[in-house]
Amino acid sequence: MLWTILPVMLVLIIAGVLLYIVVAFRRFRFIKKLKSRSRFLSAALSALIPLCILLSFLLWINLTTAAVVLLHLFLFWVISDLLFAVVKKIRKKEGKYYYAGVMALTLTAVLLIWGWVNFHQVRRTSYELNTDKSLDAPCRVVEIADSHLGVTMSGEAFAKELARINQENADVLVIVGDFVDDDTPKEDMLTACEALGNVRTKYGIYFVYGNHDKGYYQYRDFTSQELRNALAQNGVTILEDETVLLENGLTIIGRQDRTASGRASAPSLTADLDRNRYLLMLDHQPNDYSQEAASEADLVLSGHTHGGHIFPVGQIGIWMGANDKTYGYEMRGQTGFIVTSGISGWAVPIKTGTFSEYVVIDITPLKANAMN
Repeated sequence: MLWTILPVMLVLIIAGVLLYIVVAFRRFRFIKKLKSRSRFLSAALSALIPLCILLSFLLWINLTTAAVVLLHLFLFWVISDLLFAVVKKIRKKEGKYYYAGVMALTLTAVLLIWGWVNFHQVRRTSYELNTDKSLDAPCRVVEIADSHLGVTMSGEAFAKELARINQENADVLVIVGDFVDDDTPKEDMLTACEALGNVRTKYGIYFVYGNHDKGYYQYRDFTSQELRNALAQNGVTILEDETVLLENGLTIIGRQDRTASGRASAPSLTADLDRNRYLLMLDHQPNDYSQEAASEADLVLSGHTHGGHIFPVGQIGIWMGANDKTYGYEMRGQTGFIVTSGISGWAVPIKTGTFSEYVVIDITPLKANAMN
């Protein structure tokens, strides 16, 4: 029922937004001048411009992006209209030009261009952590998540980012879910998996599924088994409520996604583990912090939120209880948590609430520091 109501609501919202913008366009001076010559042309042009904006993004990218662009334009336009209404009241004089419209169009363009840059220029984010656990030496973990291959990042673009990551000399590379999407082309998936096979690490590459990896609707041109095979053939270890003990004293615990039936609890996964080892837990969605802190894992890595993606979606997710955290690092009890904004994102190739990144985590044993 919900998934029937939501599309209807979205259509009604977009219709209302378009109506507001069409009416607003009629306030521009050139539209008013045209109206004196032809009311029909004036009305047609004021409707045609916002429709062209909608259609251009719809054809160039997708409907979701077109809706996001229109909503931003609408919000800026409402704010601009209100601001200039106050100015008009103070000045007690009608302005010659429709500055509110100019301001709305300019602010929308600037914000979306900035968001486009944030999305496509992948940054390097680093964390330096200390531990009293028995690691043989400092350990470098590189985390990536949310590539959503073929939707907003091609397999070739992913391979280029892996070439950068290769220069990090990682001990471990972890992929924390949503590697692919529901409509990822097989070619992009295979290209990305082959690129993973060329990554050099000391202790391997580890993968946990996200909510999109197994596909909600399965209308892509490869099966979940083909994805599993392609990852395995390129040296990637898939963890589904499973644990790997590395030679350097690091233990990696990979959780199934919360959408999976029969997922084990976080405390049950660590119950029989050696607590003198550094326990690194991978969980795509950051929404089980209380149980993961109770598990006494040392560090939990997640993605899923895209760091907020479009402001203020991330904060709304926190208020609704969908996520425990949207982005960054925090401690809860003895457990550290890091949420990455992802190397790409879903549907909308614009990030106004964050930026795209890969994460480098250097874990240094305090015993090693003391000996030095």
